[in-house]
Amino acid sequence: MTTATKRQKQARVLRDFRKIHRLTGAFLFVFFFVLSVTGLLLGWKKHTGGIILAKTHAGTSTNLKDWLPVERLTANAFQVVKDSLGQDVSLTLDRIDMRPDKGTVKFLFVEKYLGVQLDGATGQLLHLETRRADFIENLHDGTILDRIFGIDSGALKVIYSTVMGVALLIFTVTGFWLWYGPKRMKQELPSPLAKPEGVKPGRPLRPV
Repeated sequence: MTTATKRQKQARVLRDFRKIHRLTGAFLFVFFFVLSVTGLLLGWKKHTGGIILAKTHAGTSTNLKDWLPVERLTANAFQVVKDSLGQDVSLTLDRIDMRPDKGTVKFLFVEKYLGVQLDGATGQLLHLETRRADFIENLHDGTILDRIFGIDSGALKVIYSTVMGVALLIFTVTGFWLWYGPKRMKQELPSPLAKPEGVKPGRPLRPV
């Protein structure tokens, strides 16, 4: 392969990579924007003064022997939410987060991303919150799509994560090559011919 042919092939690869890089960025701009913003917010969630993630309030006892049964605590959590939103509201418990070191039990509900913190020993309300961090996390990983369309299998989250992961990989590879490719082409340029010894630049040779 001649040098000219090799350079033409490298230039064609650069053009193709530039096109792929540009189209990937154009089609997935909104998703990349959401991914970056939500990732930044999640990284700062514990340092926002309770705006994104509420602090864990302390209960009266860290000894599990002093705690009320889980059934009692769960009933209290449901009642707290119904007292806030209305007795006829339909609630779905997402998960229970027990914090023995804080003496606190957190009940997280699907509806409106509500969270209830109860004293594990007394069952009293410590804090009622909207779990903004959970909402941002669902935006970040695509779970919000399954929640919107009511899909329990998480299929849309898998599709979204796969598309964004592959797109980010393509974006990284093409971006690197757009930076490295021209440098490599410059390094492969043929070196200029050496000047004859004893000849000073700018002075013509005299005929013998």
